[in-house]
Amino acid sequence: MTSKLVQVAEFAGVSQVTVRRVLNGSPAVAGSTRERVFRALDVLGIQRPAASAVERSPLVGLVIPDLQNPVFPAFAEALAGRLNKRGYIPVLCTRTADGVSEANYIEMLLAQNIGGIVFVGSSYADAGVEQGMALKERGVPMVLVNGADENLAVAQLAADDTHAVEQALVHLERMGHERIGLLVGPGGHVPSVRKLKGFARFWQSRGVSRETWLPWVVHTLFSLEAGAHAVEGLLAQGVTGVICGSDTLALGVVRGARRQGLRVPEELSVVGFDDSALMSAVDPPLTTCRQPVAAMAEAAVTVLAEQIEGRQVPLGLTLFQTELIVRTSTTRPSTAGLLR
Repeated sequence: MTSKLVQVAEFAGVSQVTVRRVLNGSPAVAGSTRERVFRALDVLGIQRPAASAVERSPLVGLVIPDLQNPVFPAFAEALAGRLNKRGYIPVLCTRTADGVSEANYIEMLLAQNIGGIVFVGSSYADAGVEQGMALKERGVPMVLVNGADENLAVAQLAADDTHAVEQALVHLERMGHERIGLLVGPGGHVPSVRKLKGFARFWQSRGVSRETWLPWVVHTLFSLEAGAHAVEGLLAQGVTGVICGSDTLALGVVRGARRQGLRVPEELSVVGFDDSALMSAVDPPLTTCRQPVAAMAEAAVTVLAEQIEGRQVPLGLTLFQTELIVRTSTTRPSTAGLLR
């Protein structure tokens, strides 16, 4: 049988591993590749395998925490378009107010013999130990985009949060800001941890002690109201600029500052993260770190497709550079701001 495997693999232009997967009815093979192997079997006079009842469907799950943060719909749109071009059918899965969670979606996706899953802003670890084990045991192809947790044995793509924060800090420093706050997600949220790393490294390079800058850091939830509430504590520390872990948080900071009677950017400069849709149209237009959504979506779909087709892919983290988009929510600190 080994010699026949070699012949089929050479004729189809695939590896022997891929041929074995097709013969065994493995779902981790793309439809076009499977057809090439079947064609080779026919030409070489080898009987095709019986239709497998467990053959995986062309469905690909897009698991996203919510649709309130504008960057998540942007990723969903970019991923869906690229999946469609490759012949896959995207299935959007997002938490709902009535309690449908990642765990519920994973169970439903597994029941459909899903072809693969892209987690955006979350991960299979969020769903729970049982669901994570089921995905691994079934060998479901997975890619994490901006994963919320540490998952070393999975292909991961993420924005370079550390570099993004350092870019924003340099921008504000050059404008004359000396006390700059950082508003990020809950402790343990990996992108927030990376942002905090950049924040710490920046101040360390300036000879500012941890005891000095640590009160300028606030962890909170990713929502408008959380941003509006959190900025009160930062203002009490005398900061004149705030770097936020998302555009949603940044808009909340603008709202909270105005509740305190402050003008943005004249008395408080604000920097967001994502460059979500319409950030150039808000008041004031938001300075923000732009994620390369299109490039990250293209890479995610490519890595996922390679897994589905039975190829080995590098595991671990690949970082993508962000771009600081300067608009009018940042300016030089006013005398009034410095005296707060």
